[in-house]
Amino acid sequence: MTKAEWDRVKTLFHEVLRVAAEERSAFLDERCKGDVHLRGQVDGLIAAHEDAGGFLGSPARLAGEETPGTIIGRYKLQEKIGEGGFGDVWMAEQQEPIQRQVALKIIKLGMDTRHVIARFEAERQALALMEHPNIATVLDAGATEVGRPFFVMELVRGVPITEYCDTNRLPTADRLDLFHDVCRAAEHAHEKGVIHRDLKPTNVLVTQIDGRAVPKIIDFGIAKATERRLTEKTLFTAFRQFVGTPMYMSPEQAEMSGAEIDVRTDVWSLGILLYELLTGTTPFEDRTLDEIAWSEIQRVIREVEPPPPSTRVSTLGERTSEIVDRRRVGAQPLMRRLKGELDWIVMKALEKDRTRRYDSAGDLADDVRRHLDDRPISAGRPSRIRDVRKALARHRVAVSALVAVGIALFLGVTAAATMAARAREAEMVARHHAERAQAVLEFQTEMFNSVDPQAGRDVGIRDILDSSLERLENLDEPPLVESRLRRTVAATYLELGNADLARKHAEQAIERADAELGTDHVESLLSRLLLAKVYQEAGAIDEAIALSEHVVDRLAERLGPTHAHVDAARATLAELYEAVGRTEEADELRGQLGGE
Repeated sequence: MTKAEWDRVKTLFHEVLRVAAEERSAFLDERCKGDVHLRGQVDGLIAAHEDAGGFLGSPARLAGEETPGTIIGRYKLQEKIGEGGFGDVWMAEQQEPIQRQVALKIIKLGMDTRHVIARFEAERQALALMEHPNIATVLDAGATEVGRPFFVMELVRGVPITEYCDTNRLPTADRLDLFHDVCRAAEHAHEKGVIHRDLKPTNVLVTQIDGRAVPKIIDFGIAKATERRLTEKTLFTAFRQFVGTPMYMSPEQAEMSGAEIDVRTDVWSLGILLYELLTGTTPFEDRTLDEIAWSEIQRVIREVEPPPPSTRVSTLGERTSEIVDRRRVGAQPLMRRLKGELDWIVMKALEKDRTRRYDSAGDLADDVRRHLDDRPISAGRPSRIRDVRKALARHRVAVSALVAVGIALFLGVTAAATMAARAREAEMVARHHAERAQAVLEFQTEMFNSVDPQAGRDVGIRDILDSSLERLENLDEPPLVESRLRRTVAATYLELGNADLARKHAEQAIERADAELGTDHVESLLSRLLLAKVYQEAGAIDEAIALSEHVVDRLAERLGPTHAHVDAARATLAELYEAVGRTEEADELRGQLGGE
């Protein structure tokens, strides 16, 4: 917390004290405007103020803020190097019995309440229990003349693990090696009865020791004892207290229901960290969580299924080239590297239901090591039922489109059969159309029943589509019917991140429609628009622009400038123009949406 932020907290705290107790909640709702961190700090001060009989307003308590040169015991403060929710971290010089530079953490001015002191002492004791090369070592502890606790730990001259990996352009295998060491350190803490509860890149620093990169976990500031009493004071996490960083917070932390937190909450955070090391981003963008209310953040963390890392890489857009360069690999090779075992490892660590996660950080470390050693891993695809259910939830638009096409085709050919049957001489025609309807329905049914659940195989939407390809190849239907089916299948593959199969089916959809209806028919043009999106996904922007321009012109001629299909094509072309810096043309196209 910066001085300006702390001044804001103090100002708001003193303002709210002048408000009637029953009106304070509404007052803070209005003043904080969804700023969870600010609200949490002020609420904490109010609770502590009431608990301590209002001593926070005492000038004696607010005196003596540390500055460079301040002497605390045997230590001389040199430079503030970090700030946490409860304490400031200083680089300091130990003056006796030996001279060395250390890191000294002291409770923030104005935060030395009984509640915070209890938590701080827990941190001090937790660190004293740790003896691991990848955990910052505690060296000393004490209290200032006015009773503010502090502890001294080794000075870790490092950078966040994600920054270190990106700056040094580490390939995936080297990132996994560092991550493995972090998991072992977390396992050591868990064995000592301590959960970190805020594992994130800024709390995992990488330093160089004898020319070797060594990750160090720091800041057990919100650690929790799981098997022993860490201090003389009783320490509980208050009901609904905000503890942790939302981006790395487990579903059970976000729930704030008072349920017991165990080591698997650190497994979740490690899963997010691994996700970021592999893909260059987190499952949910930081800016997205910054822009939504806390209740929505909770819903996202608890309910929204994160995409597998290989899928996430395919959606990074303009950031892709930078991210793959930092891993010394191309986009497609990176996706292939992540697809399969690494996807499975990450997604097991990120199971919403903690009973399905790795039981420990050590189990996660073991699977990472097995993957690096080309040995079988314990993680696999989720069970068939859960995999299909999650895939249906993630891709409900594409799946709904598949089902809708099947229903539409069925109704269309059935109606044709009914009309034909009314004609006495058309009995054979009716039977023929009925057979077509049956063929389409069989194709739809086979897509979702292509794998026998009793056979023990795991299956997802991609597997269902893959296993249906042979059936689609043998579907004896008119070119228009097959074109629409293939266009829908192509769109689904595109959403699933498989640009190669999406392109194959989009091109075949175009071929079937061209043969039956000609190149300027709406069906042909819509399939070409889909192919342009495939080109865009594959990074072939010039080809995507040329094809989209063609589609926009032809659709406008066929359907008129205000048709929904024309608007969709314009929107696609505007996005492509934006990607290559042609912003004026993009804005002009967007201005035409809904008509010229």
